[in-house]
Amino acid sequence: MIQLGEFHNLIIIRESDHGIYLENDEGDEVLLPNKYVPETWMVYDKIEVFVYLDHEERPVATTLKPKIKLDQFGSLTCVEVNKFGAFLDWGLEKHLFVSFKEQVIPMQPGHEYLVFCYLDLETGRLAASSKVHAFLDNDVLTVEPNEEVDLLVSNQTDLGYNVIVNQLHLGLIYHDEVFKPLKIGDAVSGFIKRIRKDNKLDIMLQRPGYRSIEPNSQKILDKLKMAGGFMDISDKSNPEDIKSRLQMSKKSFKKAVGNLYKQRLIDIKEDGIHLKDQ
Repeated sequence: MIQLGEFHNLIIIRESDHGIYLENDEGDEVLLPNKYVPETWMVYDKIEVFVYLDHEERPVATTLKPKIKLDQFGSLTCVEVNKFGAFLDWGLEKHLFVSFKEQVIPMQPGHEYLVFCYLDLETGRLAASSKVHAFLDNDVLTVEPNEEVDLLVSNQTDLGYNVIVNQLHLGLIYHDEVFKPLKIGDAVSGFIKRIRKDNKLDIMLQRPGYRSIEPNSQKILDKLKMAGGFMDISDKSNPEDIKSRLQMSKKSFKKAVGNLYKQRLIDIKEDGIHLKDQ
């Protein structure tokens, strides 16, 4: 069976008036329409395609790359709403459908939404849902403390930002760990700060512990060079000013500055920090 919503490397087996037919190792076939057929090809060549249902609800292959695939989360733009539901642009000719019951809030054309792509077992069609937390599982975790992970910002809460971790788990970045603007659907990297007893994940954007000193030190050096060797900022500066200008906490700033000072790369004076002549 050629799975809908996935990429496949298939073998070209024959040509027809409508395109070329492709086959997998089990002998299952799918049509690649003429509009996607490469200029040069030969029978038995392999080609990578994405398979989904066309407007006639028939499995069809395309060489276009969708923005998300089966069992994946992503941020998509709504392009149409009708009496059946909403339709999202996922980079293919036929839009991705979201029924009203799978919308957290009513979708509107022109707005972006974080969704999950799934196979509707009742209809056999690919569909999407903005109820993304229903598709996350923290019962069996595949991450460890301090591990670097891929994140998708899901929604903001009173505590901080919920994030999707490695397309599998739910995590939380607390407000005091956020040092740069975040919005729903942003893809960023982060680190597992803590795994709680109930398997909830605390996430931080900076590398934990002393491992954060080196990259933060480099960031301050880069800022100093761009500013001509001087910045009117110090350990006496307001934490919000440090966060706004350097996207790090005051604690991380003091560690990074201390590291640079020990390496004799900067001078710390009353008016701020100065880059030493090298």
